[in-house]
Amino acid sequence: MANNLLKYSFIFIVSVLLQVLVLNHILIFRMISPFFYLIFLLLLPYDTPRAMLLVLGFILGLSVDAFTNTLGVHTAVCVLIGFIRPGILDQISTRETRESVSAPRISTMGLNWFIGYTAIFVAIHHLLLFMLEAFTFQGILFTLARAFLSGILSIILIVISQFLFFRK
Repeated sequence: MANNLLKYSFIFIVSVLLQVLVLNHILIFRMISPFFYLIFLLLLPYDTPRAMLLVLGFILGLSVDAFTNTLGVHTAVCVLIGFIRPGILDQISTRETRESVSAPRISTMGLNWFIGYTAIFVAIHHLLLFMLEAFTFQGILFTLARAFLSGILSIILIVISQFLFFRK
């Protein structure tokens, strides 16, 4: 238990610091920006209670908002991700899988499953994040393109991190 707490605390700190110190300063073609910090919520164990997911999502989003002056946009999106994660996991994985595997990883679930899992949450996260950030339907195509392209970059970074840091 203490080992898991230490491991997930480390993932939280590294993902937030990487996001606010490095990735927030990357803007490709004035529209593509990666959001890697979502990996913390994606890698939590299957049996994490929904209330804990909501609290962790709130703390994660608030941490990013505090460094980026985005006034709760990341907090709202992370709380939503924490809320819908159990339902989506129920839909895309079997009960036997959730009972035999402690947490979603490429090493345990396979590359295709993990990319699909990540893509679902990154798509929801990015669409809501960029829509809340724009807070208008004017320029909706630009907002959607920004969400799509940033989402692809975020998925690539999350999958690469699995190969670099979370392999068996």
